[in-house]
Amino acid sequence: MLQSVCYVLLFLVCVLTLAKIRSRVVRQATLLAASYALYLTWTPWFAAILLLSTVGNFLVGRWLRRTPAALPLCLGIFLNLALLSVFKYLPEIAIHSSNSAFQNFSRLALPLGISFWTFQALSYLFDLYREEELDPTFVEFALYLAFFPVTIAGPVCRMPDMLEQFRSEERTVWGDILQGFRRVATGALMMQLAKLLGQGILAGGGIAGGFDRVPQWSGPDVWCLAFGYGLQLFFDFAGYSHIAIGASKALGIIVPENFERPFASTTPSVFWTRWHMSLSFWIRDYVFLPLAILRHEIWWRNLALVIAMAVFGLWHKGSVLFLLWGCYHGVLLVLHRQVQQVERRLNWEPPAIWVPVSWLGTLSLVSLGWILFRARSLAQVGTMLAAITSPATYATHFLSSSLYFLVAALAAGYAIVIMVGRQLERYATDADAPQAGVVAFLARWRWFWIPSLYALALILVLMITLSQQNGGAAQLMYRRF
Repeated sequence: MLQSVCYVLLFLVCVLTLAKIRSRVVRQATLLAASYALYLTWTPWFAAILLLSTVGNFLVGRWLRRTPAALPLCLGIFLNLALLSVFKYLPEIAIHSSNSAFQNFSRLALPLGISFWTFQALSYLFDLYREEELDPTFVEFALYLAFFPVTIAGPVCRMPDMLEQFRSEERTVWGDILQGFRRVATGALMMQLAKLLGQGILAGGGIAGGFDRVPQWSGPDVWCLAFGYGLQLFFDFAGYSHIAIGASKALGIIVPENFERPFASTTPSVFWTRWHMSLSFWIRDYVFLPLAILRHEIWWRNLALVIAMAVFGLWHKGSVLFLLWGCYHGVLLVLHRQVQQVERRLNWEPPAIWVPVSWLGTLSLVSLGWILFRARSLAQVGTMLAAITSPATYATHFLSSSLYFLVAALAAGYAIVIMVGRQLERYATDADAPQAGVVAFLARWRWFWIPSLYALALILVLMITLSQQNGGAAQLMYRRF
């Protein structure tokens, strides 16, 4: 609660300051002070770790600017991965260790956002090694790592995109501020929908209870949980991304988009250009491509793809389940590439019916992957997969019927919102679109009725979530990564 209040207050102070003042020094100092002030509301220890990483990477970066060689780059990679491993992977290993002295590491708290700002620091070092012209001051580099809208859970930013914006002396315009507030409102609503999916309409009848408290599952139960968890994770993380992007926009800073209708993907490759885009493109540019160019054989490129996705999985958590989740998606991408090669060799043009079939297949395969992402153990994964593959289990269900209804309603509702939103946008921006009719009328007056609809939806969802014992503000699921 304290962090939420501080976030809002610091955000408003920054908005007012950046809307009135042109001085680059004052703007940078305001944003940096607000970023560290917010980080200090969790614990000073977290801020100290962030500052340590900032100083170390800045010094290595200066070395790389003078001498873009392998030695400073390797040192920077080692320091960043060592810091990340101590706080993120060592406690996980210590939990399963029989060494009593090693057990002390299991109590280390994970600094918020360390996975995100560590990868931002690494991309800066990689770009310097490639001899990109980057010359941030210490304040600019510190702001790059600590910029508070994106520090905790991204999107993952890159220095070439941020440096000129930090140096801008243009005041934030009120149009950008209003657009930013609209994105923040959208994100807040989506995060509440994620919480509603997690806890369900009835107490204990949500996705969390389905995974953690139901003793057995039927085939339909597993599909409902798998797809429902993917939807919950999307509402949660895409919702936070909306808040981060909107807050940044209101401060005059453009950060990368993170989600672009991922559930409309018709292939695994398309899915990974639409889901967690900032990290997906980071993995592509700094892991897959450098590995792929080492050898020209097809088998090596396929292996590089699996390795890159394994890194993607381990980025989330150092566990076997997340490693398997990453490798699973790597194998899907490799298989999709093989299918594409066969199609090109045969000069096969897929019929129109192939599009919905491919969409349903992609959605099903991605949903199966969420079982690895959410399950508590390999044994649970095995039990759930056994239920899916057993025809006898499809005659019944053990989950609450309200969860089936909730998942279906939110999925259908989201699809309708996307389709209606695209139509309204077309009518609002396309001069050739018909200017008469209900859709044209709604498009012209959308700034009046959309905010009211947001408010009503948010109130309704809050009433449901707050009526339960574990109600309250939505908590970002990705904070644990």
